[in-house]
Amino acid sequence: MTSYRMELEKYRDIDEEKLLRELSPEELDQLDLELQDMDPENMMLPAGLRQRDQTKKSPTGPLDRDALMHHLEKQALEVKEREDLVPFTGEKRGKPFIPKNPQREIPKEEQITLEPELEEALANATEAEMCDIAGVVKPDRYKPVPDEPPNPTNVEETLKKIQSNDKDLEEVNLNNIKDIPIPKLKEICEAMKTNTHVKKLSLVATRSNDPVAKAVAEMLKENKTLQSLNIESNFITSAGMMVVIKAVQQNTMLAELKVDNQSQRLGDSVEMEMAAMLEKCPSIIRFGYHFTQQGPRARASIAISKNNELRRKQRKT
Repeated sequence: MTSYRMELEKYRDIDEEKLLRELSPEELDQLDLELQDMDPENMMLPAGLRQRDQTKKSPTGPLDRDALMHHLEKQALEVKEREDLVPFTGEKRGKPFIPKNPQREIPKEEQITLEPELEEALANATEAEMCDIAGVVKPDRYKPVPDEPPNPTNVEETLKKIQSNDKDLEEVNLNNIKDIPIPKLKEICEAMKTNTHVKKLSLVATRSNDPVAKAVAEMLKENKTLQSLNIESNFITSAGMMVVIKAVQQNTMLAELKVDNQSQRLGDSVEMEMAAMLEKCPSIIRFGYHFTQQGPRARASIAISKNNELRRKQRKT
């Protein structure tokens, strides 16, 4: 038997009733408090009932709300009010401030009333100090941003150059020309089928719609030269965009495609088709569209990274 167990053996035959009888009232109260903390069932009680009752003062009686409110009102009336630093008289202090040599007569309703001390300081301020004060309160003036100049491209001449396969025409920019008829846009796409020199075609904000999107899709199936296509900010619906995305899968030369900011949301199925297209078309290394769904966005990001890595390896070899 260990020394510890031997030490405990001497408490085996203790008369607990006798010990309790010998405790004083103060010691009994202290023992009761200690037992309350040791009681495991106490943790199941609400927090208010688990607190020790340490109140020694006997209650004075039931709560009298009317008497309490009367006492608070009486106490509030007896407290002396704090005197204001500046006594309130009900009158406006100071007089309207009028700048020296005003360029126009200031109407009375626009005049500013100042405190006498501030008015005196402004009256004695030098010209440099007045400029500093004006610089603090004067709002920042921002330079107006001029509107983007109109697109100078001549649509008719550009169409003739595309049809004649002009070797000097490598970029067609029709951005923001809103008065191009839909048949004319379809003619441009038709002419692009056999063109072998134009590498960049941009139709941003030309009011292109689904018929134009179908013409673009037919052009992509036959054109073998175009490297960049931008049809952002138009009126192409999900049906028209789906036709374009499927046509891109039959084109092996296009490296950049931008289709964002159409007049209506394209939908989840179109976004899924976009992601699948990027995975199947290693030639696309830049794709302009803001995905709304996390799944297609992640797939498109991974596909673009792989396509760029493949392009880098091809350049090295």
